[in-house]
Amino acid sequence: MDEILMETELKMSSAIESMEKRFLNVRAGRANPAILDGVMVSYYGVDTPLKQLANVSVPEARQLCIKPFDRSCLGAIEKGIYESNVGLTPNNNGEVIILNIPVLTEDTRKEYVKQVKSMAEDCRIALRNIRQDANNDIKKLELPEDDVKAGTLDVQDLINKYNKIVDDKLKEKEQELMTV
Repeated sequence: MDEILMETELKMSSAIESMEKRFLNVRAGRANPAILDGVMVSYYGVDTPLKQLANVSVPEARQLCIKPFDRSCLGAIEKGIYESNVGLTPNNNGEVIILNIPVLTEDTRKEYVKQVKSMAEDCRIALRNIRQDANNDIKKLELPEDDVKAGTLDVQDLINKYNKIVDDKLKEKEQELMTV
């Protein structure tokens, strides 16, 4: 029984981590190098993640600076950013690529909040599925009815705890997005 509860808690915490990573990709109007995590660059014919080809820094609140290790791949990095649809236009000065992050409009902020709510709901669905699996595993153990009931209550306590974490993270991200 304890093993099932520990495994369930592990799965639930990884679902929360996954949601947090997805939250990082929603930009809040200020520069965050995580925006570029999904950018792939064709480097000598091989699709390579941008972070393996360059340093990404944040010189100002609304600016990202990409300094490649090999200056000859500047054009490829620029093309990779265009193709990744991150919504930013790269400025190449021959040494580095600068991405200026535009100020978000009210409508854009509301759209991002909708995306974040959808991500949080996906996480809640994952948590419910994990709870269902755990309850099924507990019922398969063929324990006395009272132990099964106690086990399902423990699983319910876990999901309540993790749903509260999802709600807290969602409120935090909404606050971040709506702050001008």
